[in-house]
Amino acid sequence: MAQSKPAISPWGGAVAGATGAVIANALVYPLDIVKTRLQVQVRSTDKSETDGDSVHYTSTWDAISRIFADEGIQGLYAGMNGSLVGVASTNFAYFYWYTVARTLYTKSAGPSAAPSTAIELSLGAVAGALAQLFTIPVAVVTTRQQTAAKADRKGLFATAQEVIEGPDGVSGLWRGLKASLVLVVNPAITYGAYERLKGILFPGKSKLKPWEAFLLGAMSKALATICTQPLIVAKVGLQSKPPPERKGKPFKSFIEVMQFIIKREGVLGLFKGMGPQILKGLLVQGILMMTKEK
Repeated sequence: MAQSKPAISPWGGAVAGATGAVIANALVYPLDIVKTRLQVQVRSTDKSETDGDSVHYTSTWDAISRIFADEGIQGLYAGMNGSLVGVASTNFAYFYWYTVARTLYTKSAGPSAAPSTAIELSLGAVAGALAQLFTIPVAVVTTRQQTAAKADRKGLFATAQEVIEGPDGVSGLWRGLKASLVLVVNPAITYGAYERLKGILFPGKSKLKPWEAFLLGAMSKALATICTQPLIVAKVGLQSKPPPERKGKPFKSFIEVMQFIIKREGVLGLFKGMGPQILKGLLVQGILMMTKEK
């Protein structure tokens, strides 16, 4: 018998999704710092143009150990307040609009008509785009905090002010918006894959056990991350301060970031930080889906 979805109101789905996302991201936040630091570092083609104070990490463990040694435990949680605000608002908006869109589709198509994979992806993309439009300034500020040296790191509002006083003005708070809108395919793939895998691995099961929800969440997020990693790396490059070799000149587009990285590091440079990115995604998405299914 076909399942009727969703079982809870849009507000209930939004609160459950946001709560799970905040808890999960708080637990694995050091991985977020590490993956961001790895993704923003670029190998220079000219040694004379490198920043003498810049640090180049060789692996996830190298990043964790060196950040801890240089900045203490607080270094692994730099920018956490802003990050969790962003996570809460983004996921609340996403789950709310996703639940609304899915409810409207179910009512129009009938409870017996299960959404196709294309419909699942479309619903997720619409919800993701709406969420990004309102929450990307927090992501920009958080990225700046995470990639700043300890001596240069400022609070949430001071960092936002610094961005506004930069060459882009207020619009600087929306740097990476185009890449973020393209990246709505990430949650779209994640939740679309989750629903498809749920029907394949656990057909006809309306209530999943925690480990089953964790497994599906982890599998779907890993797939989405692999597909979108180059765009994730490019977005981080857009939102952080430009590398020393750029002499303070910001990137204009995510395509320009990709070209810059490929020229210096090859195509594989677009997949740097993949390890902590996937590990963080597996843990966050697994916990998130466990919370959502409860």
